Amino acid sequence: MSTLVETVSSELKVAMLARDAARTGALRMIRAAFIELAKDGKGEVTDERCVETLRRLRKQREDSIQSYEQAGRADLAEVERAEMTIIDSLLPRLADEATTLEWVRAAIAETGATSAREMGKAMGALMKAHKADIDAGLARQLLTRELGG
Repeated sequence: MSTLVETVSSELKVAMLARDAARTGALRMIRAAFIELAKDGKGEVTDERCVETLRRLRKQREDSIQSYEQAGRADLAEVERAEMTIIDSLLPRLADEATTLEWVRAAIAETGATSAREMGKAMGALMKAHKADIDAGLARQLLTRELGG
């Protein structure tokens, strides 16, 4: 099994040979983010750190799309959507709602949270156990519903 860094490098070579300018640009941006990750001095470039970086890049694209659409720049929003699609293809799939709900209920039971005031304890336990596999927004929504907030 290859690492994300190797996957991005090999896909970049394929995109360059195919003269796919949009894909090449997006993969170069991702590779540059991985290079910055290697230079930050916070340890080895693991797949987990790469996934965190990809999620951050995806969030940036979402914010940019929203800003461009509000400014009436559909052309720029479309470029960001294309980059987001490439980022999504590299990210592992997040847990579905049913699985997330199961984890939320387990975190509530583990922490003993009984109200929305104690949501932070349950969210902390949930993220500690499943950070890479869970959509935090969905988890927060389900926690709020389960705790009656």
